Amino acid sequence: MLKNITIKKGDILEKEKMIFWFKTKYLLIKQATISAHLHKLSISSSSRIHLNVDPNGKDDLFFQIDNKKFRLYEQASDPTPIYFRQKEDEKLAAKHQDSEEENGNEFAYEKDLQNFLAKNLSLIEPGLSLYLEEEISGIEFPVGNRFIDFLAIDNNKNYVVIELKVSRGYDRVVGQILRYMAWIRKHHAEEGRKVRGIIIAREISDDLLLACSEMNNVELYEYNL
Repeated sequence: MLKNITIKKGDILEKEKMIFWFKTKYLLIKQATISAHLHKLSISSSSRIHLNVDPNGKDDLFFQIDNKKFRLYEQASDPTPIYFRQKEDEKLAAKHQDSEEENGNEFAYEKDLQNFLAKNLSLIEPGLSLYLEEEISGIEFPVGNRFIDFLAIDNNKNYVVIELKVSRGYDRVVGQILRYMAWIRKHHAEEGRKVRGIIIAREISDDLLLACSEMNNVELYEYNL
């Protein structure tokens, strides 16, 4: 794309225009795939740590200004590229984990739960697996300007949107997961493939249980250790 268009140092690249370029040139490439690659190639995107980014700088192409705008990466003046989880986050996670282990071995840090489930999706449902396309995985999968905790595939090759709540799940998460499911159905799912949702929380509130009682495409799970 960059070879095809004229771009100079400091020029702003709008995400929607880049997506439109691919729609006119490469019809089979999905919008979610383009969005994922933009995050992978942006040195300032914290989500790139989930996208198998090359720590030697091969993927350092853009600087992400905000959710909709990018520019070329300028090594001399831009911050240090993000390749791994920041040390501050790791220390915070460890601190929370130590605290919670003293109070009943609960996951205090959502990343801990996410990392565990990424390797054990079959505990939720037999045959459930993480979505993979090229080097893009379903962990923190981009949907517009937001991210799904997990995008998975079930035994019938249908899409499963999984939303995690490390403590109590309230009814407001219903609107969140329905928005994600609709985005996958509209922008990512092939014709004939269904989309359903799973909400996982330490405790499912009565309000959330009631809100989901009228839907047959969202399941609720509680986890414990």
